[in-house]
Amino acid sequence: MASTDLERAKQLKQALVDYVYDAEGDLAVALEAYVAEWGSRERQGYDVRQQGLVFDAFLSEGEVNSQTPIALFAREESSLSAEDRALLDNWQNSFTGLFEVLEIQQARFELMNWLTAKQYTVFPSGEVPLEETQRWQPGDIILTRLAPLGEGEWMFSGGCVFKGKLGKPKLAVAIGEFKKNFPDRLYSDAPELLEEAWESVSQYHQEFVDYFGSDRLELPGYQLESKLGELQQRMTQKRLEAAGIDSSKSLKEIARERGVDEAELEAAVEESGSDASEVKQALESKLNSRMITPKVDLPDAIKKAERVTLFSHPRWGQMILPTYPKLQDLLEAEEPLSVENYSVLVRKALEDPQINYFVWQQLKVEHPSSLEKVLQAVLNRQDFQLERDLDEVLAKYDKVAEPQLPEIASVPIHLHDLFQEAVAKVNESKGKTKKKTKSGKGFK
Repeated sequence: MASTDLERAKQLKQALVDYVYDAEGDLAVALEAYVAEWGSRERQGYDVRQQGLVFDAFLSEGEVNSQTPIALFAREESSLSAEDRALLDNWQNSFTGLFEVLEIQQARFELMNWLTAKQYTVFPSGEVPLEETQRWQPGDIILTRLAPLGEGEWMFSGGCVFKGKLGKPKLAVAIGEFKKNFPDRLYSDAPELLEEAWESVSQYHQEFVDYFGSDRLELPGYQLESKLGELQQRMTQKRLEAAGIDSSKSLKEIARERGVDEAELEAAVEESGSDASEVKQALESKLNSRMITPKVDLPDAIKKAERVTLFSHPRWGQMILPTYPKLQDLLEAEEPLSVENYSVLVRKALEDPQINYFVWQQLKVEHPSSLEKVLQAVLNRQDFQLERDLDEVLAKYDKVAEPQLPEIASVPIHLHDLFQEAVAKVNESKGKTKKKTKSGKGFK
């Protein structure tokens, strides 16, 4: 890229930033609301340096009278050249990602977005200070935004959060934090992966309904775990058949037929602690797809619960709730307000992210009168009306009306492999710790 083109891009970006910061009226109100909404949500691993990324995201994602700030700037600045306007239009495709530094050259960086495995040639900008980029080394992980410059070329946009070199477990945690903090931007640079992930949620739901004959189950936790295991085996069997893999054959036979290294396959079984059917599923996915559906593992608290309700939905995914039966019992009682600790139960349900907007809508449909009465008491709002006020209350507890990509959605194979390796590393460390503890016992 010509240095003059890069310099002009930097100048144009600074003019855009100044325009938004100096704005009054609707644009200023929209910026304040956008930043406040982002800050109101619970974030994991939040760093104050992310504020620059939030502002930068507003430039291309915020809305003022159905237009982005970039579009407003382009409309109001009559002196912009055709090249400037084309560049601004491209900046509507800026995105946030978690990147690994692959290579550092004299005037540019080669990065890989860990969320999608896509690689980028990126040029420096004034928004990431030179003294910061000079410390970077290949293998470092950074959270940043990229803005397109031209065909295959990008520049840093909105600052950066440096995370350094991360082992597999810490990298998996960082990706989990990204998903929590930026759920709407998980595969920003790969819409085809996002579409495939959403489609997998719908397919899982259909398999669930076909197998159980309903979109809702209530069972003891240990039975639910067994039933879900049966469903997953059935789904794996169907995928293997569709891939032309004979599940009656041994892993060695499959590996030999498919040209996969047998030792590598056996090592994967040992490291992950997976059974043969899971490894066959992983093998099938590696050969036939770029995405894989993660295994559903229930926490011990749910396995031990006497009653657990599971909802399945083509968009909301699976909601596995040990608290829901207690809520039902409360709302079915003749006098809900006389039930012991009813207020504690309802407040926990409001605060529990697993009991999401969809679940509250089920309670609203099935128990409207008692739910309204209970919420009037818990919220200390005698004027509370379910139809009018419920959505407002749910929004205050960060229960959005639009679903975010559920945990059961398929993930890119490189992420699935990373998570498997991270779990294996953690288990390996635990094993070493136990051995050290045992050797420390007895006479010294």
